[in-house]
Amino acid sequence: MTQGATRRGRDETEEERADRMWGELIQEVRVAQTGVQILFGFLLTVVFQPKYVQLATVDQVIYIVTVVLGACATGALIGPVSLHRLVSGRRVKPQAVRLASRLTFVGLVLLLATMTSALLLILRVATHDSYVPFLVAAVVAWYLVCWFGLPLWARRRHTTRSDDGHRS
Repeated sequence: MTQGATRRGRDETEEERADRMWGELIQEVRVAQTGVQILFGFLLTVVFQPKYVQLATVDQVIYIVTVVLGACATGALIGPVSLHRLVSGRRVKPQAVRLASRLTFVGLVLLLATMTSALLLILRVATHDSYVPFLVAAVVAWYLVCWFGLPLWARRRHTTRSDDGHRS
């Protein structure tokens, strides 16, 4: 490498790259898993509260949808761990990393839906004002900016054409 040249990327084999990407993915999943498991655990207790039977039918439906979304998000975000365990040692890590990455993305989308639904339910119960949908929409917009907008902007802004085949 010449003195003026800058090095871009890593010099690693496909297996080394898969190992690195797997480690990064698991760290990301740990953060999301913890959040979704705490939220889901909390949601499971709501139905056993005396006030649950006093909820309007529409709020009970929102609650049921929220619990189902939380269960699906939990499954998707725990899925990469099971995937890794079942394919470990089978020499398919690059493929497993791609699949686990997709499963994690689905889990994040389901977590977004769960949090949206939970926020809607809580705000509907806490206040019956007409501004609840606007509050929920504002929070969802914020999640979309933080979780998807900024990362996609950064990817587009800082990825060159030569990097396109080497995204992690």
